Amino acid sequence: MRKVRLSEFSSRMSPADVSYPLADALGTTNVSLNYYELDEGDSTSFGYHAHEEQEEVFYVQAGTVTFRTEEESVPVRSGELVRFAPGEYQRAVNEHADRAIVLAVGAPREAGETTILRYCDDCEAETTQTIELADDRDSIVARCENCGSETGRFTDE
Repeated sequence: MRKVRLSEFSSRMSPADVSYPLADALGTTNVSLNYYELDEGDSTSFGYHAHEEQEEVFYVQAGTVTFRTEEESVPVRSGELVRFAPGEYQRAVNEHADRAIVLAVGAPREAGETTILRYCDDCEAETTQTIELADDRDSIVARCENCGSETGRFTDE
């Protein structure tokens, strides 16, 4: 058994105000586990994405998070859960002023190939993206795979 406290973690750079990767601390081998706190406009991911091998379950502990899916946008409220199959595109965003708290569980732990889509102003379309640490190591940058333009920058502030 391993026990951890959220107060022991430092948030990692992400599109969320607070993002704790819990799998390593708990020593999980078959499941990924992430904790998020989202201010208005924050997301659990760098873009609209799908994991080739991993199914994900999200539990909204507080607030409301809107999940963009292939069919529609679906609000998921406090106390509700949602599941995405491997290969199913999704992105969670807090579209409300109230802070949201979300726990994400993924299995298997390794997601396989992850395809991330974001809107590129230069291409005038939603395109596949690369996510990389910026040269100054102070932010994470999303770049269009078609033209190389930066489509997003994420810091830990």
